[in-house]
Amino acid sequence: MSNVLNEQTKQQVIALGRLGWSLRRIQKATQVCRETAAAYLREAGVAVRPPGRWGHESASPAHTEPSPAKPAIAIEVTTDFGAELTPPADPSGTQPDAGETTGADPLNAKLAIAVTADSGAAPAPPSASTCAVYRDAIELGLSRGRNAMAIWQDLVDTWGFTGGYQSVKRFVRKLVGSPSKEACAVIETAPGEEAQVDYGTGPMVRDARSGKYRRMRLFVLTLGYSRKAVRLLVFQSSTQNWAELHEKAFRRLGGCTRVVVLDNLREGVLKPDLYDPAINPVYADMLRHYGVVAMPCRVADPDRKGKVESGVGHAQKTPLKGMRFESPEEAQTYLDHWETHWADTRIHGTTKRQVAAMFAEERPALLPLPIEPFRYYQFGERTVHLDGCVEVEAAYYGAPPGWIGRRVSVQWDSHQVRLLNPSTGELLREHLRQARGGHRIQEQDRPKHTPLSTQQLLNRAAQAGEQIGALCRRMHSEHGQNAVRRILGMLSLAKKYGAASVDEACGTALEVGSCEYRFVRRYLERHPQMPLSLRQVDPLIRELTEYRDFIENQTKGD
Repeated sequence: MSNVLNEQTKQQVIALGRLGWSLRRIQKATQVCRETAAAYLREAGVAVRPPGRWGHESASPAHTEPSPAKPAIAIEVTTDFGAELTPPADPSGTQPDAGETTGADPLNAKLAIAVTADSGAAPAPPSASTCAVYRDAIELGLSRGRNAMAIWQDLVDTWGFTGGYQSVKRFVRKLVGSPSKEACAVIETAPGEEAQVDYGTGPMVRDARSGKYRRMRLFVLTLGYSRKAVRLLVFQSSTQNWAELHEKAFRRLGGCTRVVVLDNLREGVLKPDLYDPAINPVYADMLRHYGVVAMPCRVADPDRKGKVESGVGHAQKTPLKGMRFESPEEAQTYLDHWETHWADTRIHGTTKRQVAAMFAEERPALLPLPIEPFRYYQFGERTVHLDGCVEVEAAYYGAPPGWIGRRVSVQWDSHQVRLLNPSTGELLREHLRQARGGHRIQEQDRPKHTPLSTQQLLNRAAQAGEQIGALCRRMHSEHGQNAVRRILGMLSLAKKYGAASVDEACGTALEVGSCEYRFVRRYLERHPQMPLSLRQVDPLIRELTEYRDFIENQTKGD
């Protein structure tokens, strides 16, 4: 025995034991723990009084043999509690039952907790964990990288496990050990005030087009107050997809928050900046449609949106880790079931409340959704050409006077094209969509007099050839400023095929009554008889020069 009592205390414990006192009473009187007192009594051959005999002490304990004591089953207290425990091996090779050893009923056996390892009492075998029979399934889940929560949920859903999460957690800790944790601050927000969004890595899903497994992207939106999350899976990411995922999340929640905290990814932020970040215009207009303000985090500061970071990691480690799906619909259905059945019903580790209950409190504080969804568009920048138009998908749209040669911002969808001032965002012009090759110019933007730049183009065409100049003047008289691009195309043909060939083609067009650039181009493609261009002449001149030098050298040598 490692706990050694002095002789006086030892004799006192033995004397009280012979009087029939219980271990609890001896501990209270002598301040010696019950396990140590029991060990000394067994060593002295004194039977320990069985439990449950209060008020039944014998009047003359010296003449009455005390009743046999019931065994004490010692359970060792460890920091890694709940793991699978196996009883120590008996030296004889057999493990007798506690009731058979003492003759007492094992159902009434007293459980004594061994607080100290050196108490001197031999610990009896503890009961095994309820997770021991599911060890193969738990180890399989661990090999696939799933955490204790995911394994417990799988056991409940698949194997009908009736134990609690803590049992699985302790069993997993025994197998893999407990990781170290880092301290972090908690950001508290009012109901309906803030949501955090982020992308994460999703599961492997079979693509219907290629038939191969592809990695999907996981979009997560988490409410700051209730921690209610919406998780959606997509294959590809773009500006429109990013904005559409927000809309789907708002529709699922039945409302939207006043602020959205996001990372500096390209789909949401065009240019990160500490004080004035440039928000993607499509994303900003979509949020403005719903009454939401975007708040990008500082660069390399993901802790500001730690709630959604935790939500992404929760989904990656718990339901999606090691999983594969045959279609995106199957993956989303599985994720939605987990969200409703497990994520919403859990007790959050920070708030210590159920997520669904807190979301019920937060939902009335969300902003109402607009009646119509946001109309998405494409955007870009264009240069205003000499005809005062910009080109959008092979169609031309007029800009206000004074913008020739300058850049304008363009937004377009299937119905309209909008020209905006790139500096102020002011709407310059709005046009209906035109077919390929069509023009749309407002009457106030048509010049009353021929611009000087157009006059210079007509003069260049007249210098290139008589018939070229005549055809270009006729095109300008019929189409106005819309003919500027065709005049430029005519001059380009003169460089490619030679002025003589183009002049002949223009004369043929005037004879047949056509003043179209396309007629001249097709005529030249079908009748390519033309003088050699400079690119063709230069190699010939070089070869002739080299041959002449060779002949002269041969003559001098003779």
